[in-house]
Amino acid sequence: MSRFLRLLPAFALIVGGVPSRSQAADTASSPAESLDAPTAPATPAQKSEPAAKPSPPPPPAVIPAIAPVRVLPIDPAKQEGLIPDIKMGSGAKLKFYGYFKTSVIYDSSSPYGNDFPLPFFLAGGDAGPDGAPEFHVKARNFRIGANFEWPDKSDTLTLTGRVEGDFEGDFTRVANRNISSVRSSQFGLRLAWVRLDRKLSDQATFFALFGQDWTPFGSSTLPPLIEVTGLAVGFGGLYERLPQARFGLNIKASGSVSIGPEVAVVLPAFGNLPTDVANQLAYGERQGADSQRPEIQGRLVFQFPIDSAPGVVPAQIIGSFVNGKRRAIVRAADVPAAFKSAFPTGATVESDRNGWTAEIQLPTRAVTLAGKYYDGKDLRFYFGGQLFSTFNDTTGLTGTATGPSLDGSSTVVFGMRNGSPTVAPQTPIRAKGGMACIGFPLSRIFGATPGSRSAGWTLNLGYGYDEANAADVLRAGASNRQKSNLIYGNLNWKLNSFLTFAFEQSRYETQAIANPGAALPIFKGVPTSKADDNRSEFAAIVTF
Repeated sequence: MSRFLRLLPAFALIVGGVPSRSQAADTASSPAESLDAPTAPATPAQKSEPAAKPSPPPPPAVIPAIAPVRVLPIDPAKQEGLIPDIKMGSGAKLKFYGYFKTSVIYDSSSPYGNDFPLPFFLAGGDAGPDGAPEFHVKARNFRIGANFEWPDKSDTLTLTGRVEGDFEGDFTRVANRNISSVRSSQFGLRLAWVRLDRKLSDQATFFALFGQDWTPFGSSTLPPLIEVTGLAVGFGGLYERLPQARFGLNIKASGSVSIGPEVAVVLPAFGNLPTDVANQLAYGERQGADSQRPEIQGRLVFQFPIDSAPGVVPAQIIGSFVNGKRRAIVRAADVPAAFKSAFPTGATVESDRNGWTAEIQLPTRAVTLAGKYYDGKDLRFYFGGQLFSTFNDTTGLTGTATGPSLDGSSTVVFGMRNGSPTVAPQTPIRAKGGMACIGFPLSRIFGATPGSRSAGWTLNLGYGYDEANAADVLRAGASNRQKSNLIYGNLNWKLNSFLTFAFEQSRYETQAIANPGAALPIFKGVPTSKADDNRSEFAAIVTF
């Protein structure tokens, strides 16, 4: 791998180099021009000057600083702000965007056979004597979307929307694709929403969004990883996308300073895994919906400039929260025989999800800092807490027996407490974690010429961390993962406005909890308290 890194500068020169001003002026005609159909020789009287070539767009005045990864901006949409690719007869505007990426990947350990990392010590995590090192070439990270704008007779109302999807879904299982299913991933929905922005005054704008979007809880700050399949799942990458109705304000306090409070009614989801495949295909999961109430989320964004240099986006300080509830139902037929008289019509048990984040994004002309800390319980669906959810707290119960929940995704425990039949509480496992990253616009730092081949070099370094509460894991009776961490660095070279080459080196590590009297999990065929993966990824990314 060190040899590969030494070859990167040479690769950059071979592909594009750093052309001088004279080289740019003396560029030869393209091959397409030399293949034009021949024409009859012109007489001196007929001779005319060749048509002028369209002049290239002027180079940017400055190399931009690194912008934080922001999927939830707070600036309101502007009327007539979309420059469309297509304008429909109705007046609606449509502009496409997207990218496709090809990655060459080597993992020193990939026990689940995935082409993306997951925490170690999940079920079936031992894959033989050497940890199952793997090589992948991946082209399924193709994403496409469209932004919309619809006309309205009011000058104070702007109506916009977005639809986005990718090919990160399941592999097909139909007969004509079974053999070749490894290269036949399916298209899936990421985003689909419509948004109304209503200007209240010169200083305030109200918005309402309906559809599937990134969640206000946890999604405001994301790591700038090259590997975006399962973006740091279980390694500090807290985020989600869910159906929601979100409402908020953008208030301009003074100058470029803005405050953005938001609140959302969100589909309650917990990442259940139904044992009945028919149930999973029918409705995915139901314990959140069975709570009979929405999940409530919100965030508060404070946006302000910290560097007035050109090409630097404003800084943000963000706080977010979530509150939700789940409910497991046991049918009368599934109540253990010893407890049927006490629960003749069945039983239910509920648990809560709560969480909060504190996030910061500080871009400057020379360096960009971003970070997030989160704390909460039952954060499995948001890829936190080592993907743990709840456990049956049987403390103080005797004569226990179990029954399956209605959706088959959990087991409910019945028992006797002080002589009375009861249902054991399902206690959410507490979690905490976060991420931090620092980005350097190398080309800007070293004074490259804007618009040249050497103007697109950037470097990102980062760390991610996720931990489940040790006491909760022990009470759950687990002797497996407790915390995971990630350290990474990626070097990016933007050849032009469409094509980027990137190399990322990362280390993913999971640590098991010390559970007295229980055996350690197995990795590489032996009991161990730690497992790791050294991961190398080279990618070519084309945007449009």
